[in-house]
Parts: sequence; structure tokens; C-alpha cells
Amino acid sequence: MSDGGYKIRNQGAVHFLTFAVVEWVDVFSRKVYRDMVLESIRYCRKEKGLLLHCWCIMSNHLHLIVSAKESNLSDLLRDFKKFTSKQLVKAIQENRREWMLEIFKKEGQKNSRNSEFQFWRQDNQPMELYSGPFYISKAELYRRDIKITWIGRC
Repeated sequence: MSDGGYKIRNQGAVHFLTFAVVEWVDVFSRKVYRDMVLESIRYCRKEKGLLLHCWCIMSNHLHLIVSAKESNLSDLLRDFKKFTSKQLVKAIQENRREWMLEIFKKEGQKNSRNSEFQFWRQDNQPMELYSGPFYISKAELYRRDIKITWIGRC
């Protein structure tokens, strides 16, 4: 998250987040890549204290309604994005999806904090869900999005 952009200010609050693939590449239309993200979410729940309230994965982005038990939510999400980006790029390399790799490499070259590839867009646009009606309005997004690949509630 950039200094001037959206930030998670209240680390203990429930937040709505969107993680999008750079250039909106349709990565998660393939089950193997979608499963990698879901496995990483499971790990974060079990080992890092991620509280997953609601989620859905579309072909090129995911929505999460999350909070953290005791850890810093920003750090937890940073680690999730870093791990999944490396894991997904490696799998894409193994599956020889050259056109995707070219996009990720081009985007990585634009980011001075990146060594080679950029998988996730940097903007999560976290929104603190400060009231019941606001929470419900964000959870309703899952029903309205017609390109949902997978949806879940925990």
C-alpha cells in the first residue's frame, strides 16, 4: 500500500478487500491456480490467525471480508500476497504460459520494490466495515457479480 493510498488503519477491524491480478489477467479460470490461492488462505487461517468472514474468487480477482485474531492484518495480507504471487508465477512458468509471464514481467519492471515479476496489483483498497449495513452491502457484491468462479462463507 502506498503512503498516500488506502491503508488499514484499524488492524483489529473487519475489512473488505479486493486483490486483483495485474492487467486483470484471467488466471483463476484454471482450477490449479484457484486451488493454490485457496490453500494459502487455509494456511493463513490455521497458522497466522486470519479470520475469513466471506470471500469469492473471480477469474482475475478475489474479494475478501477478513480480520485478524491477534496479528497485524496489514502484515498478514502482505505475506499472503508475496507468497501467493511467487507460488503462482512459478506454476505459470511450469505450465509455459508465456503470454502471462510477459505481462507479469512488464508490470514487475515498473515497480522498484519488485525483483522480476508483479502478479498482484498493489492497490487492495481496504474498506473498514464499520457497521452492519455496510458489511451487508459489501457481502451482497458476491451475489451481484455474474463472473464468480467460486464463492464461500466461513
